[in-house]
Amino acid sequence: MTTVTRSSDLACDVLVIGSGAGGLSTAITAKKQGLDVIVVEKEEYFGGTTAFSGGVLWIPGNRHAKDAGIHDTRDAAVRYLRGETGAMYDEAAVDAFLDNGPRMIDFFERETSVKFLPTLYPDYHPDAAGGVDVGRSVVAKPFDARELGRDIARLRPPLKTITFIGMMFNSSSADLKHFFNATKSLASAWYVAKRLASHIRELALYRRGVQITSGNALAARLAKSALDLGIPIHTRTGAKELVTVKGRVTGAIVVGDGRETRITARRGVVLACGGFSHDVARIAKAYPHVRRGGEHVSPVPAGNTGDGARMAERVGGRVDIRYPQPAAWMPVSRVPLKDGKYGVFPHLLDRYKPGVIGVTRGGVRFTNESNSYHDVGAAMIEACRDEKETAMWLICDHATIRKYGLGFAKPAPIPLGAHVKSGYLVKGRTLTELATRAGIDAAALEATVRDYNRDAAQGKDAAFGRGTTSFNRYLGDPAHKPNPCVAPIGDGPYYALKVVMGDLGTFDGIATNPQGQVLDGSEPIPGLYAVGNDRASVMGGNYPGAGITLGPIMTFGYLTGLHLAGRIDTRAKTSELRSAA
Repeated sequence: MTTVTRSSDLACDVLVIGSGAGGLSTAITAKKQGLDVIVVEKEEYFGGTTAFSGGVLWIPGNRHAKDAGIHDTRDAAVRYLRGETGAMYDEAAVDAFLDNGPRMIDFFERETSVKFLPTLYPDYHPDAAGGVDVGRSVVAKPFDARELGRDIARLRPPLKTITFIGMMFNSSSADLKHFFNATKSLASAWYVAKRLASHIRELALYRRGVQITSGNALAARLAKSALDLGIPIHTRTGAKELVTVKGRVTGAIVVGDGRETRITARRGVVLACGGFSHDVARIAKAYPHVRRGGEHVSPVPAGNTGDGARMAERVGGRVDIRYPQPAAWMPVSRVPLKDGKYGVFPHLLDRYKPGVIGVTRGGVRFTNESNSYHDVGAAMIEACRDEKETAMWLICDHATIRKYGLGFAKPAPIPLGAHVKSGYLVKGRTLTELATRAGIDAAALEATVRDYNRDAAQGKDAAFGRGTTSFNRYLGDPAHKPNPCVAPIGDGPYYALKVVMGDLGTFDGIATNPQGQVLDGSEPIPGLYAVGNDRASVMGGNYPGAGITLGPIMTFGYLTGLHLAGRIDTRAKTSELRSAA
């Protein structure tokens, strides 16, 4: 049993509980306004879910799009969000987000080490009213983690299953393109050899890759900015309970290294604990596939156990499960590891490639496999509504898996045998043999592939329209004609990979006003705020585009930091919020 002793008390203006993008953006903004800030993080690493993410922010009207000459309007973004959120549209929150998102980007790029690059991501539903083909998403600029100094050891490493010996890629990086072409191009082979040699040196010197991208770069840039400002980030320090005096939250009791400390926060306490993806009791009520007994395997950090939600509820805050989709769904596969353990692989890229289809246990396709992970996840839940298990099987032939890989199985020349032996991949000489071994309806699978191939030979998908939107095509294979997402399933042997449900974070969460104050009914609880995935998403349970999690998270973190510093009046109308920020 761990002995807990009482240490001396601490005091600050703002106490932030959690060190992801929500917590750190709030902390940095508040510090820049002259406030004294402390950040505590219960895990050994800082960076939260952000460090595992793609590092993309959805910010309509951002200056990077304007600098590139891309035309977009606020009215178009409003139309798009009205259609995407439907009955859950929150006008005040959407106004605050759209008005202040571009300001947030400018603030961080001007005042901190956080830098962004434009992306070519389309909205996930670009053909919907107000949707666009490019311009609303930005991504964190790559970063040399050595700039963190000794704190590099406290930066959460990227998710192991989406790295190659710890090497990071993003979906549009030159690295990824060269690795795919390494066996077909001498230039790519030489590039890959140099990249591997450099990475191996980094592993020898730092025990991790230091040239980082995506969410790992964003987490590192935010942490460096906070540390440079003198904001302490206390890792291995968890919040035990909030402290209240006469109905006002005045601080928290935290425990770290066996010592209990009372931290008084003069302006407020900010809950930034990452949501409840690993709160077994809450997801059993919130997630429809878990309610009916199905499996849920989330790749987000194990520390996202709903601490913020529970602390808020204890002092009168609301955590309602009201969105049609309570989380950002991510189809995942379980990767067998040593000692009976497993990793979680998020299926971000393989579903978009030509020659890969997804079927239910009944052997039938049920959706456009090249839609967003959230849309495919929602379709999985619906397709399996009458079954205990929510799952699909990705199916492809030998030529396809060697060209693109499948899940954790890498393309040629990396061998596949270990994955077949472990059971991660199922292999069959014929579709019937494959289906029998995977537990899929064989006759239905044969018919599904026959029907799919009839159209696929001409690059068409009459059943689900795969490859007909700019987003579908963005993550397909541009070299494959006429449709980068559609190709026939050819000769065997064939492979199947079982995919189950996971999430990238929760959408439902603590009820707040736009400035982040936690609500008890319709009134704010004095001194208590929530940001990040602890707070209910402005997107109302939908996933309109790349970065709709981190974009609002950093925008509302920025607004919360301003409000804590007295820069925004909670009672202000929307028009006043625009001028105050």
